[in-house]
This record gives sequence, C-alpha cells and structure tokens, in this order.
Amino acid sequence: MATEVLVPVLGESISEATLGEWLKQPGDAVAVDEPIASLETDKVSVEVPSPVAGVMGEHAVKVGDTVQVGALLATVDAGGSAPAKTEAATPAVTAAPAAAAPAPAAAPAADESSDSPAALSPSVRRAVLEHGLDPATIKGTGKDGRITKEDVAAAAANKSSAPAPTSNGSAAGRADEGAAPARREERVKMTRLRQTIAKRLKEAQNTAAMLTTFNDVDMTAVIEARAKYKDLFEKKHGVRLGFMGFFVKAATMALKDIPSVNASIEGDEIVYHDYADISVAVSAPNGLVVPVIRDAQDLTVAGIEKTIGDFGKRAKDGTLKMDEMKGGTFTISNGGVFGSLMSTPIINPPQSAVLGLHRIEERPVVVDGQIVIRPMMYLALSYDHRIIDGREAVTFLVALKNAIQDPTRILIDL
Repeated sequence: MATEVLVPVLGESISEATLGEWLKQPGDAVAVDEPIASLETDKVSVEVPSPVAGVMGEHAVKVGDTVQVGALLATVDAGGSAPAKTEAATPAVTAAPAAAAPAPAAAPAADESSDSPAALSPSVRRAVLEHGLDPATIKGTGKDGRITKEDVAAAAANKSSAPAPTSNGSAAGRADEGAAPARREERVKMTRLRQTIAKRLKEAQNTAAMLTTFNDVDMTAVIEARAKYKDLFEKKHGVRLGFMGFFVKAATMALKDIPSVNASIEGDEIVYHDYADISVAVSAPNGLVVPVIRDAQDLTVAGIEKTIGDFGKRAKDGTLKMDEMKGGTFTISNGGVFGSLMSTPIINPPQSAVLGLHRIEERPVVVDGQIVIRPMMYLALSYDHRIIDGREAVTFLVALKNAIQDPTRILIDL
C-alpha cells in the first residue's frame, strides 16, 4: 500500500520551500523516520522523514521545484522490499558475446559505482561541475563510499595546489602550440537561502541610514586569560574557551549602557529591549546562518560558549530549527575566522546595529610612550543612523573595547 509523503509544516509564516535534494531514489529501501528528501526554506534546510518503512515510490516533484506546505512530495510503498540488485549479472550478459576475447570484469561495474555521475546527489554533482573535477578521481568518505560535498572541496583544494604540468604533452605544452584553452560557463539557480539573504541585505541598504564606525582593541589580556585557563575551562565545562564568549558578554554589558544600539524601529516607534538576544553568524554548508543566543545577558561565558558550539555543530549537520533563528536584538559577525582584516557589515533587519570582528594580527602600537608589538583586532559597528547617533555608536565600541582589554570588568560588571 502506497503512503503519501507530504511537505511538513515548516514554521510560523512559512508556507513554501524548495526541494533541494532527493536522499532516496525510487526503489530504494527506507526505514521509518529515515530522511528521504531535503527542503530548503528561507533560513534552513529541513529533512523530510519517511512516515513508514518500505520502498521509495515515485517522486512527485523535481529538485529545484517550489512546493507548498501539505503538497505531495512522493510515495512510499509500506512493507515492500527493494528489488534485487542486478549489477552482478550485468558483466556476464555483456561479456557473453565477447567470450573469445575476455574483457576486464570490473569495467561494467564501474558504471554503477558510487562515484558515477548518476549516483551523485544533485548538490554533489553541482559541486563537481563547478570545480571541473572527474568524480572517478575523488575518494568518497560518505556512506557506502559515496562522495560528499566535503570530498569535492578537498579534491578541488588539492587540484588548485598541484603544480601546473610543463611537459610537451601537457595542457601548458598544447597552449604553447597555439591551442586556445576551453572557456565555459555554468548557470546554477540560487538556493532559496541565498535568495533570502540577498533580498534582506538589499532591503537593509534601501531602508536603514547605515553608517559604520571603527575602533581597534588590544587582545593581549584576553589571549593571556585564554591560554592560562583554557584547559581547566574545557575540563570543567566540556567546551573550548574561545574569544566569542568574551565578546558576547562584553557586548551585553555595553548594550545595557547604550540601549539604542539594542533597539529597533517599528513604524514611527522605537522599541527598546531590556534583554539581549544576540544573533551570531555561523557557517553552514549552504551559507551563513544566524541563530540567536536568547537572554545572553543572563549567561556566563561558559554558557555562551556552549550555546555557540552547539549552534556551530548543528549548522553543519543542517539540524538547526526555524525558531532558533527568529528574533535577535543585536548581531555579532566574526569575519576574522576567514582572515578578514576589516569590513563594513550590513545590519540584519529589524535590528539597528551589527558588530563585525576581524582577524588578530601583531602591529606596532604606542603604550606609555613606548612602541610595542601587540595582538590587535579591528572592530566595526554598522548602525542605523535613524535611531543611533554617532556619539552612542562610538561610546558603545569604547565600552566594548575597555571590557576586552581588561576582562576583570566583565566579572565585576563595569
């Protein structure tokens, strides 16, 4: 008996999604609650589980199609069994006419291997094409040896770092002989998440009176504290001590002193919040996502680090929930982990400000009349000038800087 698989409820105010990937193909055996498809919403990817155990039936929609909540995705034949695989018989059938001249038995099986183009998932196939790689040369680390997007990324990195061949028969040699290199283009539809990011960022530019102010901070004290206590911290709390815990805690203190940085505009009213829900940008396979640390002002540095670590892990697994990315009164984005020296981050509406952190690098600075080398970081605060004055923005950054340069202030709330 065929059981229908419908698009599940995706969250408040979300009525549609895009089919990002089929995880099961017709004829595949599926278990109860085993994911069979991945849906992309405006914020996260959502896996659709099978309601019954059986065999995957026909797909009702294609990858890239937009589907409404409650729409039919596919069917699962409950209690069925997957058809016996015939790959083993294929070599015998194809080899029979050529019995007099035996061919290698492994050749037919290669067409059905996990690294053949037909066996690749749509997202992996797209990544392979994007990097111009041969899937047969990529070692798969996924289930049953299947190639994952991480495998493709690693192969692409190895390819780019490999020295260019210079022999006469090489590509370089042929180029010297006048052969023009092939030029190609590929059109890839923007994911639903990327479309939403583009729309919201452009909306912020069009609506807010954005301005960015900068400062720099000496990271010596925080680096020393981290080096001194990181082992004890991890042993006690089960999480690594990073820099974000210090910055989030320092930000909540500065927001308390400068409430307009933690406010938002609704119509002709300014809404002030007596709590700090801090949005933190974390990397996910399909782009950055921004989950929210609720009531960060009440958390310890350890509590903040645990929350961020959990967000980061589940962002990579694609298991963040919609509710975890709603709201937020202030955003912190750490471009320094990617090597950024300085940037002008864009506000995440309806918030009025975003703090950008950047890479730490040693620079000469003057301390007590002496030129010394210190680990310095640039801070950037982009803010909505309609609600935040320049004096308030600068005061916020100075308060944050003072707390980071003297972490004791965080302990005694100064």
